[in-house]
Amino acid sequence: MKPTLLILAAGMGSRYGGLKQIEPVGPNGETIIEYSVFDAIRAGFDKVVFVIRESFSEEFKSIFDNRLKGKIQVEYVYQELDKLPEGYILPDNRVKPWGTGHAILMAKDVIDAPFAAINADDFYGFQAFEEVAGFFQHGVSDKQYCMVGYQLKNTLSEFGTVSRGVCKTDANNNLVEITERTKIAREGADIFFTDEDGSKTKLDDDQAVSMNFWGFHPTLFEHLESQFKSFLDEKINEEKSEFYIPSVVFELIRSNQANSTVLKADSPWFGVTYPEDKNHVVKEIQKLTDQGVYPNKLWE
Repeated sequence: MKPTLLILAAGMGSRYGGLKQIEPVGPNGETIIEYSVFDAIRAGFDKVVFVIRESFSEEFKSIFDNRLKGKIQVEYVYQELDKLPEGYILPDNRVKPWGTGHAILMAKDVIDAPFAAINADDFYGFQAFEEVAGFFQHGVSDKQYCMVGYQLKNTLSEFGTVSRGVCKTDANNNLVEITERTKIAREGADIFFTDEDGSKTKLDDDQAVSMNFWGFHPTLFEHLESQFKSFLDEKINEEKSEFYIPSVVFELIRSNQANSTVLKADSPWFGVTYPEDKNHVVKEIQKLTDQGVYPNKLWE
């Protein structure tokens, strides 16, 4: 059974502003999403599922239905605030999405194969998809997932600070811990993160960080359903509480129900966190196109 690609595209991007998932970055107006789908197809994926919101579904579909027709099977699911388990009622003051764990859970009825979950606004590179596809062939199980780790130095922005999940692994390269570090930036030759109290701590350039590229067995959905109910029982009335996928994975690790192998990504990563990042992404994709990594017109 060939794997599925799940793209989390329901967020609007608060720091960037606007629907950055459909910003053109390729030589012929291609979006970052299309490069991810292109790489996934080359790596052996045969289906893509988009998690979007109904409020922009028409605009979103008008782009991707046309461009991906005949290339890969496409499905859409919707992440909405009121999509809660039976018996739970949306609080009146809730405006913030429920988080990445909730977004992935929205796809439970349309995915029955091993699947990769990625952000819509990150460029991950072909090698990362190839690594995950290889893992799906030989290593994935209901107790063994994977995550792609990128070198911190390759994930920074020139235009502001970033937040990254700094990874710690055991001797078998299984994930032990992800520590969320905020306000990360390069200062001179070194990289630092700044704590809430203003103190700065140096980070290793080659430190593995999570860019939310996960590989899962479909039994994950059972764990998501159970943990989301527990999350709601505790935090449904907390306006800014979020149900994050790393928290789900770590609960499974803590309870010895699953592990997550950290795969090494040597391919380039580009992200659009700030509006100024777009020009950098456009230039880097043009370089890869000039090198022959991608065709000038992606779908010809």
